[in-house]
Amino acid sequence: MTAIRHALSITRDADFAQWYQEVIASADMAEESGVRGCMVIKPWGWGIWERMQALLDRRIKAAGVQNAYFPLFIPLGNFVREAEHVEGFAKEMAVVTHHRLIADGKGGLVPDPEAKLEEPLIVRPTSETIIGDAMSRWTQSWRDLPLMLNQWANVVRWEMRTRMFLRTSEFLWQEGHTAHESRDDAMAETLRALEMYQAFAEEDVALPVIVGEKPANERFPGAVGTWSIEAMMQDGKALQAGTSHYLGTSFADAANIRFQDREGSQQLCHTTSWGVSTRMVGAMIMAHGDDDGLRVPPALAPFQVVIVPMLREDDGDAAILEYCAGLRAALLQQSAFGEPLRVLLDAKPGKAAAKRWDWVRKGAPLIVEVGPRDMENGKVAVLRRDALWNLDNGKPAFDFAAKDEFVTNAAAVLQQIQQFLFDEAHARREANIVRDIDTIEALDAFFAADKRYPGWAEVQWSRPEGGALDKVVEQLKARKLTFRNVPLDAEPANGACLFTGEPAVERIYVARAY
Repeated sequence: MTAIRHALSITRDADFAQWYQEVIASADMAEESGVRGCMVIKPWGWGIWERMQALLDRRIKAAGVQNAYFPLFIPLGNFVREAEHVEGFAKEMAVVTHHRLIADGKGGLVPDPEAKLEEPLIVRPTSETIIGDAMSRWTQSWRDLPLMLNQWANVVRWEMRTRMFLRTSEFLWQEGHTAHESRDDAMAETLRALEMYQAFAEEDVALPVIVGEKPANERFPGAVGTWSIEAMMQDGKALQAGTSHYLGTSFADAANIRFQDREGSQQLCHTTSWGVSTRMVGAMIMAHGDDDGLRVPPALAPFQVVIVPMLREDDGDAAILEYCAGLRAALLQQSAFGEPLRVLLDAKPGKAAAKRWDWVRKGAPLIVEVGPRDMENGKVAVLRRDALWNLDNGKPAFDFAAKDEFVTNAAAVLQQIQQFLFDEAHARREANIVRDIDTIEALDAFFAADKRYPGWAEVQWSRPEGGALDKVVEQLKARKLTFRNVPLDAEPANGACLFTGEPAVERIYVARAY
């Protein structure tokens, strides 16, 4: 086996955190802005987010949810009504106190003392309070329910330690907010959204997830219950990829979201909220990237097939470009994942090999090179991003296929790549979950092991509450571990709680996390 010279300067094994940053830079996805914790999302990164938006938005609307938009600025008074909610976000809130600047006499600008707002405005960290105001006006009768809303927006949470896509001060997301007649209806919606997120993650992002309920210490501030999808990254850490919350009636009480029931009495609505953010882009990078850069699942790729003509800046270029244009036109007639193929003809100047490696680092699923000899023989040279190397000779594993045959098979190959990425990530996750740990010493040994994938531990616990739970959380925090969720499909508990020694009632995942 010949050694392979990879496209990135750093490998996942050498430094996973630095590898992650290099993937983003080399794939030309995003860059730092002039504001700490905020990023500029470049066209390739934005194209991936747009695909996520389109696919998830389709699922959201299929459930009867309608999109709307609510203000970026929220009066401080809205948060004061919900003490537990505001406490959960207080340390992360950005606050607007003035509406005008004046010169300071030293060549700079300062807030005008005469322009101080009567009530400070919060740059939304989430929109329960402002949407609750609208819901209180829009729900008068049981006939108005369920009220099911979603918005695509940006939010601000003033993070101290930031990392692009994973944890930024400003990030993009969708947030669903619904109001219902009863607890049963609201719970059904909470779990429906959770199932939607699982389907989106696994079918579109090719990301296997564990679906379950968060313990009390991990609940959304003010929620009665929080459920999540959790994904394992290639370094074994967990990433919370989406959440769905049953909020009970406390938010409705604070915002006066009431309705006249079928018997004529006034009742509080039961509300929910659920969201997925640009963190899912980070999840895709860390679950599927390799030592050559990004690997984008075909369902998400802005361009699923990239055609790279081998141009020589002579009279023969016109014929090659015409051949490639015909190839692109034929591919555009094909469909995969229920949509026409997305195909780019990269005709910009430059050497074909350099352009090829640009697209390798960006993770385009299929890269097609066409030179004069390929054109003469009616062929194309195809490189699959999920099977980049010939392990025998350490060279790119080109498949030389007849043009028409490639066109006919392209959609099926893209489906294969999508499935391969999911299967690879699923196998890695299952190989790095341990389910037989029954002592704290064994837990410490598992996470102390010198291995590339420390992974997760599924342990049994008694669901302690109050101070007893706080003590357990402190034990985990000292070990840099966190509870992830209680999987909905776990085997029944049949032993003692790992932390308290009391009879266990369920199983829960423990992991290091982002």
